[in-house]
Amino acid sequence: MIQLYGIPNCNTVKNARLWLQTRGVVFEFHDFKRDGVSAELLADWLRQYPWEKLVNRAGLTWRGLPDTTKSSVSNHDEAIALMLRKPSVIKRPVLVQNRKIIRLGFDETIYETYFPT
Repeated sequence: MIQLYGIPNCNTVKNARLWLQTRGVVFEFHDFKRDGVSAELLADWLRQYPWEKLVNRAGLTWRGLPDTTKSSVSNHDEAIALMLRKPSVIKRPVLVQNRKIIRLGFDETIYETYFPT
């Protein structure tokens, strides 16, 4: 089963969901805000990607954090703690298949390589 993690009001997530739906790709949507995210899931993702890729430091949530909070995130454990407190800081969408991250973010060209029409 393919899972798409994100928040429903994010434009990038909306684009990814629409792209998958219009191509008939069956997936389960996991809403970070409604369904939450676990430390175990984040630790699994951080075995696949460094925290610097998983924490979206270009997003509004990150930019709205106090500088002291931003500067305190410098390793795996601190990144997990932040993502648990503020799941909207996670790069999105996260496209997962069989517990393996296929893609962080949405790029139509790259999605096409995974789901050719």
